[in-house]
Amino acid sequence: MNPHPPIPGLAGKLLLANPSLRDGPFHKAVILLGEHSPEEGAFGLILNQPTGQTVGNLLNSDDFATLADVAVHHGGPAAREHLTFAAFWEKDDLFDFAIRISAEEAAAYVPLPGTIVRAFVGYSGWTKDQLEGEMDRESWAILDPDPQHLSEIHDITLWKKLMSKISPYHRLLADAPAEVMAN
Repeated sequence: MNPHPPIPGLAGKLLLANPSLRDGPFHKAVILLGEHSPEEGAFGLILNQPTGQTVGNLLNSDDFATLADVAVHHGGPAAREHLTFAAFWEKDDLFDFAIRISAEEAAAYVPLPGTIVRAFVGYSGWTKDQLEGEMDRESWAILDPDPQHLSEIHDITLWKKLMSKISPYHRLLADAPAEVMAN
């Protein structure tokens, strides 16, 4: 018997870290959940933790010349020795994406108007029932991605902007100081 009720339709959603996750890689993280299955677990990429590097800084082979200016972000704590690519765009007034794509596929997306291509070092992953347990503990807020998010700056400020849009309660969480008891 599954101890957690299934959460349908999480793939394609944004997960916003609860402020209680302030230690570690998920501090104020905004994660695009690319895959989710109660039986298999989940896979996502942190969207708002830029490394300050580009693919050209990491891979200076001519094979990656088309991707040289693509920004590199921390994708999560798993497999930090791997670089993966994703592309994001608007389609029919909806946020759409391709995740876990090859360098060749990413290069094909680079010239497309309105498309953002990113590289990620590592990824965020959950085993069977792990994400559901974290959702039970309210570690994550769920938000539907909006094409407007494509024009937002994808750094730590994205978490506060998105968290503030969920509800008045979440706006309070977003505006709260890091150490509430220090005031």
